[in-house]
Amino acid sequence: MKRFFHKHIICFCIVALLHASWAGCSFAFTVGEEREMGEQLLYQIRLAFPLLDDPDITQYINELGDEVLEVAGIQYYDYHFNVIESSQFNAFAAPSGLIFFYSGLIEQMHHEDELVSVLAHEIGHVVARHIAKGMDKNMKVSVATSLLALASLALGVGALSQALLTGSLAAGQATNLYFSREAEEEADLLAYGWMKKLHRHPAGQEAMLRTMRRISRYTMGNNVPQYLLTHPNPAVRLDYVESLVSYEEKELEQFPLTDDFAFLRMKYRLLSIAKDGKHLRNLLMNHLADDSRTESDHVMLQYGLSQLDRMENNFDSSRKLLKQVIAYYPERSILLADLGLVEMQDGNKAKALALIQKAYERDKADLWAVFQLARIWLALGNLQKSERYLLELQRATPAYSKVYFELGKLKSLQGEGGVASYYLGKFYLYEGKLRLARQSLYAAQKDKELSEKYKDDIEKLQELMDRLEEKG
Repeated sequence: MKRFFHKHIICFCIVALLHASWAGCSFAFTVGEEREMGEQLLYQIRLAFPLLDDPDITQYINELGDEVLEVAGIQYYDYHFNVIESSQFNAFAAPSGLIFFYSGLIEQMHHEDELVSVLAHEIGHVVARHIAKGMDKNMKVSVATSLLALASLALGVGALSQALLTGSLAAGQATNLYFSREAEEEADLLAYGWMKKLHRHPAGQEAMLRTMRRISRYTMGNNVPQYLLTHPNPAVRLDYVESLVSYEEKELEQFPLTDDFAFLRMKYRLLSIAKDGKHLRNLLMNHLADDSRTESDHVMLQYGLSQLDRMENNFDSSRKLLKQVIAYYPERSILLADLGLVEMQDGNKAKALALIQKAYERDKADLWAVFQLARIWLALGNLQKSERYLLELQRATPAYSKVYFELGKLKSLQGEGGVASYYLGKFYLYEGKLRLARQSLYAAQKDKELSEKYKDDIEKLQELMDRLEEKG
């Protein structure tokens, strides 16, 4: 897996360097140029990094981001919030509203307000155009060099990252992407104000800065997390935020406590996918033995164990634990979809359908229920209903690879081989496997019955891959 990851990172950097047709030009970044650069970078990052982009994870973090954007005012960009599967303590904002969180950073959080504080802080960097202004400082630096510097920030620690960082430092660029004390203070202040507008207590911001201060104190040399290198002085920043909270203590006392259910569900879903099972089980069991934790914390730790059990095909235990969580949170319909997934994987299709259908009827905007409903109808052989829900999910999450895999299976069962190959090609494209994507799309083109709609889209996809690989 590491070799596969590094291979794509290297490809990403090479492509990023070659892709910039303006390489060597001297200019200051305008909003329009920053947007164009961000669009290029989004494709490259999706091909280079393993993203945790299941519909429930993507929907949760983007809706949380949208809450901040609603109070942040008019924006020039379409923001995209993503989670990268990595144990590193890192997050970064790239040009034009691209914001990425690493699962290792989320693991260190305990409450939703901590995530909101980091999310708002990164939005603050984009709103204040700190990245673009940093790039402006060296007028002789090209877009390609800027992408190289961004790649080093995204990678974090390690030999490859250091090599990229050295190259971009030679161009005088990476130092401009390391936020100054003034930029950090501005982003912190923006985040603080937005959290107040959302009636979220800035204690979450304090807690996150305390975590950053603790980690910075107990790491040395090359082991300092990338996030602390690019976002320096957590102790100074903590003092600043604490002084604001102390000054406004009476006003902040009126703010309601945040419900952490959705955050903890997302966190434990992430960790069940990204973390070693034995280590995660020990971690969850140790937390369960901690009597100082609240009852809701204990319940959500059981949820984490249920997800780990499902991943390890221990369906009886997963089912039992999930039912206990549902008894505590009977109104949380997404838990019914989680239980339906357990039943589906255990071969109980009728039970799975009843549970997932109930979750969907309670909340038809729940994309996790939509996806599971599509999958169970496909498993039951009702291709028409399955296609309806898969297309609904595709419209909501057009860059989600697994929806195209399921559509490919469905079209194959319907005897539409060309369309099945088309969807398989899109699956491989969003999985970052361009060679297999080309092969599948070529196979689709050979189908004489393929409609013009699919042929036109295949041509556009091939042009996209040409740009990504800079062939021809």
